[in-house]
Amino acid sequence: MTTTSSQRTSDVNGRLWGARARDWAEVQEAQFGGGYDHVLASASVGPGTRLLDAGCGAGLAARRAADLGAIIAGIDAAPLLLDIARERCPDGDFREGDLEELPHADDSFDVVTGFNAFQFAANPVAALSEARRVTRPGGIVAVMTWGRPDGMEAASVVAALRPLLPAPPPGAPGPFALSDPDRLSGFVADAGLVPREVIEGDIFWAYPDEATALRGLNSSGVAIRAAGLVGEAAVSAAHAAALAPFRQPDGSFRIGARYMAVLALA
Repeated sequence: MTTTSSQRTSDVNGRLWGARARDWAEVQEAQFGGGYDHVLASASVGPGTRLLDAGCGAGLAARRAADLGAIIAGIDAAPLLLDIARERCPDGDFREGDLEELPHADDSFDVVTGFNAFQFAANPVAALSEARRVTRPGGIVAVMTWGRPDGMEAASVVAALRPLLPAPPPGAPGPFALSDPDRLSGFVADAGLVPREVIEGDIFWAYPDEATALRGLNSSGVAIRAAGLVGEAAVSAAHAAALAPFRQPDGSFRIGARYMAVLALA
């Protein structure tokens, strides 16, 4: 995967993704919860599993792993998201830092997960190589990303802010940069990992009303960036238009989405 910047991940993402940490944690983070559970089960996470969640956000995936009995650590660039992760997992070891420079010793973990994280690192292959370094030999590194966008309802919602943002530079990572099984497997192989299997699944984003949907969607780092350029009202209007086709008769919203993950051996 092409690297386009020498900046550290925290420089790029920390401020944006922490700007509305509570909104993210309370509304949007759980929309991919089914994917988290599928990956954790496929990686055989259970009692005593030493697990690092790289790009852990507000700690929902870590909480679900802890509920399975895992010993949890997490790293993220956004301090306000980490505050929530620590609330959710008081016994976890959560640290602020970069995916490209993990503050852990070699072979520290049985499983390292990255949920929609590694492809947004400033240097994705370097970040994944770090994940391999801290995983014990024979352990698992699991990389989850968006599934193939063709025919995916949520893809139209993700694309809603594109007209409000400057065109990305060539080779810049995006939400669907790894949404192909061969490319995803090639990505982990480039970091010295051995792909074991690719899993896929369908989920639904669900919101009880438009206000809640906008609260969740407007909390992403991409939305925060767009709001800084064109204003909050324009971001809300773009999201509302994208949501409209998915409104249910009771005013709620149900939007189909898809995830893909590769489980690789260190």
